[in-house]
Amino acid sequence: MTATPAWPPQSTPRLFVDSELVPGPRRIDGPAAHYLIAVMRIAPGDPVKLCDDVTGEWLATATQVGKRDLTVDVSTRLRPREPVPDLWLCAAPLKKGRIDWLVEKACELGVDRLVPVVTQRTIVDRPKLDRLRSHIVEAAEQCARTALPVLAESTKLTALLRDWPAERALFFADESGGAPALAAMRERPGPAAILIGPEGGFTDEERSAIRAVPQAVAVSLGPRILRADTAATAAVSLWMAACGDWQES
Repeated sequence: MTATPAWPPQSTPRLFVDSELVPGPRRIDGPAAHYLIAVMRIAPGDPVKLCDDVTGEWLATATQVGKRDLTVDVSTRLRPREPVPDLWLCAAPLKKGRIDWLVEKACELGVDRLVPVVTQRTIVDRPKLDRLRSHIVEAAEQCARTALPVLAESTKLTALLRDWPAERALFFADESGGAPALAAMRERPGPAAILIGPEGGFTDEERSAIRAVPQAVAVSLGPRILRADTAATAAVSLWMAACGDWQES
């Protein structure tokens, strides 16, 4: 007997929309419509998966397709919004290209909140948040996330440390040495953040200020010198394995 094809098929395009989804007709325009019409060549009757970062993922079917917009009929909720591990990534902004890659991978790995942190050696003081948000959305669409990481405004390291929440562990990658990251993270389950410095690392003054925070734990990411974006993805991966939802995979 021939197996019944899965519906919707795995190739169904996924898109995030800006407002909460409900059953019924919905008009799509702008870049999302261009992607569906010009890139995916969607036609009436084709399925689309829509996410709203509130209620989850829904199945919709294209009903009318124009040159610059289309209408879909939202019908069935496929998945609720996923629970997200309570992990922040606080990282010094990097050069264009590398920071784009970093926020993309942080989204794919399951980070809940991204905080650009301005340090004394930070090269880029004001990253373009709109561009970074676009990379986050694209990454979430590709990796099947139903929840988008929060992208916070840039903050100075001094302000971040001054207002640090009492209940949240702060694991910072200290190039001068620290406890093995995986073991240290396993000893501190619960809400956490990972702090990654810029190219060139933290200054001695900054390192002392970080260590003075009661919730701070200096960790080592191994014997090799890592680029800032590599260090961030390595640290997030270790935390997900130790305390996050990789334990359930």
